[in-house]
Amino acid sequence: MTVEFTVFKGSANTGIVKSTTRHAPPTGNQVQVRITHSGVCGTDEHYKHLDMVLGHEGVGIVEQIGDSVKDLQVGDVVGWGYVHKVCGRCEECSHGEDQYCSTKEEYGLANQHQGSFGSRAIWDADILFKIPAGLKPEHAAPLMCAGATIFGVLESFNVRPTDRVGVVGIGGVGHMAILFLAKMGASVVVFSSTESKRGEALRLGASEFHSTAGADKFDVAPVDHLIVATSFLPNWEPYMQVVKRRGTIYPLTLSFDNLLIPQYPLLARGLNVQGSIVASRSVLKHMLDFSARNQIKPVIECFPLTKSGIEESMARLGEGKIRYRAVLVAEC
Repeated sequence: MTVEFTVFKGSANTGIVKSTTRHAPPTGNQVQVRITHSGVCGTDEHYKHLDMVLGHEGVGIVEQIGDSVKDLQVGDVVGWGYVHKVCGRCEECSHGEDQYCSTKEEYGLANQHQGSFGSRAIWDADILFKIPAGLKPEHAAPLMCAGATIFGVLESFNVRPTDRVGVVGIGGVGHMAILFLAKMGASVVVFSSTESKRGEALRLGASEFHSTAGADKFDVAPVDHLIVATSFLPNWEPYMQVVKRRGTIYPLTLSFDNLLIPQYPLLARGLNVQGSIVASRSVLKHMLDFSARNQIKPVIECFPLTKSGIEESMARLGEGKIRYRAVLVAEC
């Protein structure tokens, strides 16, 4: 006996392909989830030309559980993100940094037969997270990757409410940085090439807004941390001057280009450049709790979880027209 469900895959030249996946029913620590919502992430753009099921910001309802599952039950609303499975035994897992697990299964490289662009999926219970009652599923979906990417930085690298934090770029990731930081009480200094986003940045909770169009330097008090969430790597020269000496830069832009940072200001100012990817399971749980308590609501546009809905949302994402996160919604 197998479970059959609809999935939506990428392809080399025919756009999104509607297909079917068959999977054995959940056993052991596995959980079958009926998908109700999925975020659309920039990472999906990198894989849309491959013959694999897309999507990794999933939210849905538990339909069936294996006999070893202890903390979830049928009817629970759960979500999952970029990491599909961790070993729980390696050095990274032992330190509570399981997003860096040496043998982890992750989106794009494993489980290419299923994803959040589909009707159902079967996952290990350890990477499924209960969505708090106060958090709507359409708002929870973008948190599973974009939100986790930002919150992972804030918790892991001691970003404090007393800090000034720069955010470069107001998009799917950057606008979440503003939301989280404002609720934390930090001073949020936003840099954007789009002057028209000034009003929205301030409404989201920014303390300051600085236009970057044509600027080769910024007249701004220095920041303790600089989160770079642009869709492409910026010219680093003007930004390095606004980071406090011994401050930290977080280049979160997903790019396969080399990271070329001027060496002299890096050395002279004692700056740190810190890599980071999503969040550990522990931090992700903290993020969901924080989001529910503080009514964090990502700015979203909804599309149907269908072939045409996926194609439209990804086309708008590729054109930079989404404000600020696309969410696919399954038909009831």
